[in-house]
Parts: sequence; structure tokens; C-alpha cells
Amino acid sequence: MRKLKITELNRLTTEEFKNQQKTPLIVVLDNVRSLHNVGSVFRTSDAYLVEAVYLCGITSPPPHAEIHKTALGAENTVNWKYYEETQGAIKELKEKGYEVLAIEQAEGSIMLNTLEINPVKKYAVVLGNEVKGVQQAVVDSCDGCIEIPQYGTKHSLNVSVTAGIIIWEFAIKLKK
Repeated sequence: MRKLKITELNRLTTEEFKNQQKTPLIVVLDNVRSLHNVGSVFRTSDAYLVEAVYLCGITSPPPHAEIHKTALGAENTVNWKYYEETQGAIKELKEKGYEVLAIEQAEGSIMLNTLEINPVKKYAVVLGNEVKGVQQAVVDSCDGCIEIPQYGTKHSLNVSVTAGIIIWEFAIKLKK
């Protein structure tokens, strides 16, 4: 087995990416402080044709060298928008017909492995701060919560790892 060279991968150009039909998913980052996490979310969003990334509160928007370090240019392909308050993003998404789901351990949360995703709906997922998670007021304004089942001694995952798991799950179910 031979590893493929980068030139053999036939990746989309930036222009081709912009013209592709996107996965009807918006990723909302609620006060994510690490620029490396922000960059990683952009890169994963690019890989799965996510519609947009909404950056809220203390989440730094591009351009920034530390975001670029992990995004590798995905901050230039994936559409993004900045909001001073996450609540503003949630309100706008709901007005546009998105089902908004916080990724959080909460009473009544739906386990990701049992989540039913309707391929004709539009979704937004809210990922929170590395220490505090999604703000309670934001959780309250969402349509529900999704929790990733975990079986070990730790009770959380890095926000960029969480984003990867969630984006993958939505991408495979929405692209059917």
C-alpha cells in the first residue's frame, strides 16, 4: 500500500469549495478561548462542507496567525460570522428555521448515538467554552441538548474533538 501524495488527492479549489452544496449545519462557538480549537473547528468544517461557523463572545475571529496554524486556510473557505453575544446568533438561527442544539451534559439531553437527524431540516450546534461549557442562558434558548456518550473516568472532551465527532455525525446523516 502506497500513501497518496497531496497532488493525488484531487481536493477542491477555494472557488470550487465556495460553489459546493453545503451540509445544512452551522457550528456556533460560545466563548471558545483557544485559537487552536477555533482553527481546528474551521478545518473540520471545511472537510465536511459545513455551511458556516458562528464565532461568539470571546471567540476570536480570523484573521489570526494562531487560528491559521490549525485551520490551514479553512478560515478562508468556510463562511463565518461574529456575534458579540451568542444569544443573538441563536435568535437569528431560529428565525431562519434552524433547529438549534447545544452540545452539553444536561438534564434531558439526547445521547448522540440515539439522535435522529432529519435530512430535510437545517441544524445548528452550539459548542461551549473549554472550562465552563455552553452558557446556561444559551442552553435555555436552544431547542435541546445533545450529549456524547463517554465510558471512562473523564466527563468531558476537548471542544475541537467534540466538534469533530458532532460534525461527522451530522454530515453522514444529512448527506444521505
